[in-house]
Formats: sequence, structure tokens, C-alpha cells
Amino acid sequence: MMKNGAALMRAARTVLAFAAASIGCAMAADAPYPAPAEGDYVIEDFRFGSGETLPRLSQHYRTIGTLKKDAEGRATNAVLIMHGTTGSGAGFLQERFANVLFAPGGALDAREHFIILPDGIGHGASSKPSDGLRMKFPKYTYDDMIRAQYRLLTEGLGVNRLRLMMGTSMGGMHAWVWGYAYPDFVDALMPLASLPVEIAGRNRMQRKMIIDAIMSDPDWKDGDYADKPMRGMRMATFPLIFMVSSPYRYQERAPTREAAEAYLDELATRYAERLDPNDTIYAFDASRDYDPAPHLSKIAAPLVAVNSADDQVNPPELGILEREVEKIPGAKAVILPITPDTSGHGTHTSAAIWESHLRALLAASADPLTP
Repeated sequence: MMKNGAALMRAARTVLAFAAASIGCAMAADAPYPAPAEGDYVIEDFRFGSGETLPRLSQHYRTIGTLKKDAEGRATNAVLIMHGTTGSGAGFLQERFANVLFAPGGALDAREHFIILPDGIGHGASSKPSDGLRMKFPKYTYDDMIRAQYRLLTEGLGVNRLRLMMGTSMGGMHAWVWGYAYPDFVDALMPLASLPVEIAGRNRMQRKMIIDAIMSDPDWKDGDYADKPMRGMRMATFPLIFMVSSPYRYQERAPTREAAEAYLDELATRYAERLDPNDTIYAFDASRDYDPAPHLSKIAAPLVAVNSADDQVNPPELGILEREVEKIPGAKAVILPITPDTSGHGTHTSAAIWESHLRALLAASADPLTP
């Protein structure tokens, strides 16, 4: 029975990986950059910070471009981009991101850069609770996800240095940790839509609302449900909708009471149907011990952090970003003003809005070994 279960889990991962590859190829078919190559790197007996282990931890990834190394064997053009909570690397193949950055002449022109788009632990086609272990899956944290990313790069892809590490939302939070955990590995850092402090205040409250809504549904059955607990999932989408909301955009899209209620129902249904309950619980709880603030002075790489003024997850009125970047020599905080082009927390994927800041960061870090 256990052998059959393991076979089913492997088959499910293969199907998911194939589906993700099909979607990625379809999105990139007419794109002005090379089609992504996809793969899986398996880490044997991966040990989590909790002390739990997984016999085989699969890390799914996409790469675009070709890795280059200098005469000393050091990687010179590798770029790691990490996605947000419940997302995957495939999300960066959207036109408003990839066609801006990866196209010829873009800040991350794929002819010159080796772009790596992994799926973090618990996300996409990487190992996650919904593969079969459900709530018995190891209770991973951001630190676990980042250690697995490091091993994917160094052991799986032969990358011994990053020209740039950037990320959006959760991936942005990962960027802060990368900066102090591997200070000699990264030439430049660009966290987007994130803050380098403990998840607290309204942010943690909303995350706990999402988790509690799912777990309080009797149909969830401690994670061992046969049918998705839709009542709990719909309740969980409400705080999530507000986290990613943009008052300007929502008013524009739903200017009447009827339109607003219809739009809310559309969003709740879409999120509830797309997300797996157990994966969602794990993903939102993975930030529980995230707190880069005490370690920021260890970051040596040039860093530009970009948030938007209409981001409901990281409200600019808190003043946290500006305060914390002062701990990092030469670091810069950018708060994008609200315009018709910004879209709240999701502005992190509208590359045209902030690409100029990325170009400036790459220029400033062009030769990191030169004093």
C-alpha cells in the first residue's frame, strides 16, 4: 500500500510538472526571450529547522538563458527570482514581467543573464503537503526554503555566485534573508513588496485569519478531508483579498454596489478553487519566525528595496522600510507613488514601473570586487 501511495505521489508530481511546463511553454511561445527549460532537483534526506526530515525533497525550477563563468570558474550572470506566497516561478512568465525584463534590451536580457525561477518548498511543482503527507508534511519556514534554494543553485545548477537575487512579496522577504545568510554569494539584492521585520500587526492578523478560517471548517477534518472544505476556503479568501487589494483599482473595477458584490464573489470563488487548504495553511504560517531586522547590518551587497504606496500588506505610513534600510550601508528604499498603473501589492509584478531602479542597482553593482 505504501509503495502504491509513493507511486501515486510521484505520478501526481509528474503530472503537475508537465502541466506547469505546458503552461510555461504556452506563455513563452510568442515571447521575445528563449523558452524556459524546466527540471526538478531532488535533495535526499532534507532536514528542516524543526528537526523533521523528508527522504526526498523535490525542488522544481525553470531557467532561461545560459550560465556563464569567468576564468576562475565563478558564475557571472546568474539571477535568482523568488515568487510570493501560494505562487510559483511560472508567475514571472507573465508579459508584464518577463516581456519587460527578459526581452532584448531589458534589464535582465536573457541573452546575457541566466535566470532561475524556482518553486519554493510547499509551492508549485515542488514538494508540498498536498503531494500526500497533508498535515504530516514537515513544518517548513522561510529559512528551510532558502537553504533548499541554495542547494538547488550550488548542487543542482552549478551556480556558485549570484549576480542578482530579487523576489516579490514572500520572495522579497527571502531576499533580505539571502543578504545576511549568504553575504559573499550575492552581488546585488532587490526585495519587492516586503519589509525586513517580524510579521506582526495587521499582517500577522490577516495570515492567522486565513489559517483559522480553513482549520475551523468541520469539513477540513484536521487536513484529512475527502472533498475540499469550501466554506473554510471561501472565508479564508476574504482577508487574502484585502491583503492584495488596491483601493484605486477596486473602485475602478467595481464602481457600483452590484459590481462590488459581484467582483467580491468572483475573487473569492477564484482563490478558493485554485488554492489547496493544507498547502495554504503551511504557506501562510511559514513566515512565523521571519525577522531579518537584527541581522541587516551583515548585508554587504548593494540593495534597493521597492514598495508601492498602495500596498495593503506593507503600508508606507508605518515608515518601517525607510527606518530599517538605514542599518545597511548604501541601501536604498523606494516607495512608488500611487498612479493609474500601480495595483497595490501586485505592483511588484508590473516591471515597467520599477525597472529603472533595477537598472540603477545593476549598474551600481557591476563590478562588486572592485573597491
